[in-house]
Amino acid sequence: MALETDLFLAKEERRTPLLYKILVVLAMMTVLGGILTGVMTYMNLGYSDNFFNAWSKSLLAAYTVMPIGFLLMGLMTKFIKHILPRTTEHKRNLLIGVLMACIMEAILAFSTASKTIGFTDQTAFLNGWLQGFLAALPVGLILVLTISMTIKPKLVKFLKS
Repeated sequence: MALETDLFLAKEERRTPLLYKILVVLAMMTVLGGILTGVMTYMNLGYSDNFFNAWSKSLLAAYTVMPIGFLLMGLMTKFIKHILPRTTEHKRNLLIGVLMACIMEAILAFSTASKTIGFTDQTAFLNGWLQGFLAALPVGLILVLTISMTIKPKLVKFLKS
């Protein structure tokens, strides 16, 4: 009985503190969101005196959008695993990475265009959204594929600890 209690306590001591998990997720959001919204803001405004102000507003907006992306990734992982049970995890992560890049780019392009262009001129907004989406998509694909193929399995293990 004492041995079981000691083993239980040893497992409890190895749990990663919630604060560390939050900090890792925030760091990832900052890097990913910063790069992607930076590209999108540049495509919408170019480099000007107002660039960093507009970029910071876009990044702050991304902080509200990106948790939805993490939730979607979890749901999509379960869904893809359910519909493709015999597919290797490597191939599933590749598919999830491509789908998540497209989804997150579309959402972030919308958020960035709304902050940098606004909704008053719908044509300008749609052009800004499309330009931001298309310019950041290759960057997002590289980032998300790299993350889903290398970092995601380790991140999932870390967040579950």
